Amino acid sequence: MKVKTSHTSITDQDVYILLSKIPPGKVSTYGDVAKALGHPKAARAIGRIIANNPNPISIPCHRVVKSNGEIGGFAYGEQSKREILEKEGIKFQNKIVENFEEQRLSF
Repeated sequence: MKVKTSHTSITDQDVYILLSKIPPGKVSTYGDVAKALGHPKAARAIGRIIANNPNPISIPCHRVVKSNGEIGGFAYGEQSKREILEKEGIKFQNKIVENFEEQRLSF
């Protein structure tokens, strides 16, 4: 699938390859992914691609959170996403990543 963003497009594969570069214990945002792919205004398009991730465990879309550090959605539910991230070393204060800027990977 390709998502149109202004003059070019972002493929699912482009997004999934980039997601695979987010190491355990780090998170990134939809906007960070969009910027890394050269489309800084395509955060929503990235979200749509991630929502269609055919394998949400091996392609670590659970490591993508909202720009304010909130946990955001996940195919297996928000609680499951939180549990996976906690197992990887991410801590939360309510629904927000603790020390968000320190845990954030900006490509």
